[in-house]
Amino acid sequence: MTEREAFIALLDTEEPHKCDAIILLEGDGFARYKKAVSLYNAGFAPLICFSGGFDDEKSGAYTFDKIKPLILQAGVPEKSLLVEENSKNTYEQALEIISLARQNKWKRIVLVASHYHSYRAFLTFLCVQKQRMPELIIDMAAVKDLDWYEETGWGRRIDLLAAEFDKIDAYQKKNNVVSYAEGLEYLKQTAENRI
Repeated sequence: MTEREAFIALLDTEEPHKCDAIILLEGDGFARYKKAVSLYNAGFAPLICFSGGFDDEKSGAYTFDKIKPLILQAGVPEKSLLVEENSKNTYEQALEIISLARQNKWKRIVLVASHYHSYRAFLTFLCVQKQRMPELIIDMAAVKDLDWYEETGWGRRIDLLAAEFDKIDAYQKKNNVVSYAEGLEYLKQTAENRI
């Protein structure tokens, strides 16, 4: 088994735990917000933080003003919402969210992303966490009940997954993601904290 395969296997079985904030990563249209709402309603965190300010519906980047009414209709009170709209990509999301974590003294966060995006998102956030806030624990809550072959308008998720692995390889050369080995080691080391 390769390090990538082992990392994928462990992250795919990752279960979120009670934390300080649910981080709803922008992308994949309206596909992610229900997972964040479900976690909130189940008491995983007192706060949903929407992250992303890239306004491009053709690529599935729906801004907070489009997602917010759906979150409110699902019963999440406005006082439990926080928005970070400065970021335009996953690396910038990690920078902004880690900065918010430091300001708010968050100890643990859970990332919500579509399944295909979860691997790169997690490795990106670990990269920034390692540099800026190594004590922060990061969990993953991938949205796994999405159709891999749906024509979304921005691509089929199965094809987007292949592109994500290419991006991981490219961004590793830029030091914008940690390696699969580092991600695997992080999951192993923090296993005892995942209670």
